Amino acid sequence: MKRGERWLLPDGVDEVLPPFAEPLEQLRRDILDLFSSWGYELVLPPLVEFLESLQSGNGEDLDLQTYKITDQLSGRLMGVRADITPQVARIDAHRLPTDAPQRLCYVGPVLHTRAENFAGSRNPLQVGAELYGHGGVESDAEVVCLMSDVLRSAGIDGVTVEIGHMGLFKALIDAANLDADATDKLLDALLRKSDIEVKECLQENDVDADCAAHLRGLLQLNGGVGVVAQARKVLSGASATVLDSLDAIEGLINLILVRVPDIELHVDLAELRGYRYHTGLMFAAYMAGEGRQIAWGGRYDNIGKAFGRQRDATGFSTDLKNLISVRRDLPASREKIFAPSGGEGDLLDKINELRLQGRVVIQELEGQCGGARELGCDATLIRRNDSWVIEELDELRGR
Repeated sequence: MKRGERWLLPDGVDEVLPPFAEPLEQLRRDILDLFSSWGYELVLPPLVEFLESLQSGNGEDLDLQTYKITDQLSGRLMGVRADITPQVARIDAHRLPTDAPQRLCYVGPVLHTRAENFAGSRNPLQVGAELYGHGGVESDAEVVCLMSDVLRSAGIDGVTVEIGHMGLFKALIDAANLDADATDKLLDALLRKSDIEVKECLQENDVDADCAAHLRGLLQLNGGVGVVAQARKVLSGASATVLDSLDAIEGLINLILVRVPDIELHVDLAELRGYRYHTGLMFAAYMAGEGRQIAWGGRYDNIGKAFGRQRDATGFSTDLKNLISVRRDLPASREKIFAPSGGEGDLLDKINELRLQGRVVIQELEGQCGGARELGCDATLIRRNDSWVIEELDELRGR
């Protein structure tokens, strides 16, 4: 790096500056308060852990995204977390063990070796909530509704929640008797919505006609909630697990619509990101004009197995920095008041009084460069008739 470029950040690594930093911090507080009102307790896992722990349950998906370092004390390999969810699963399994349902939430930075989306961040500020110890659709519905509340609190409207089910796809794969390589190839074709490649993959692996029809049928099973009824026809004759999965999707939809009647729901049975991670219902939130998910989650019942205590689990997460960037408008900044320099008792008393009221007061430094306008102030504190009063800058200009 050239001497004059030392201030540059690595590609994909960003920082939050005014006017976004303060609204982001306020949003963080609001979301944590919202989590608390639902009974979710805050945990703050460390930024680094031993690699085996960080990648438990979804190691293959996270391996390429995780920075590895060697612990100078133990000589063991550690990782800088790329996802907080495995850490929370470890906490549920061993730090806060219970047989009852447990609700945990978190917020903190994560680091990725590469951005997941074009022009995306490699250092998101991840916030999320996890519900352990319940395998029914009610817990999935709770998490989706909580996710919806979080997006509303962030000032994001017009959200569509997309629903899928990984268990349905895995049951179809089992029936087709596909090996790991063929499954990966099929997954890639389904995600790109390429019917030709899906057909070729199934033919190459001599998949039985009925199974092939079911797997190819996934490509057309996307749209409104009526897709579930359509899926029952397209997937007729499939295993009981497939039908149970459709029942779960339908049950989730019904529960969500009772709690959030105005929510926009979309079903896509070929949206299968997180194949090695998710085990059941999956969901993601999208907003108009954004080609990527703004929040995502689902069921991942296998994650605790690596910690020796497998528990039913569902949850969601999002990137706080992304939520701020996609907002249609930012809250108006607070008025700033410029106070003159000096240490007179009545002046300092007035400044302290205003600050205790929640007002922003910037006191002039002796000999400083620039004044009220240069510091972005809207008003100034001036002495009038032996008392200190606030005058708007525009009012002073008109005098």
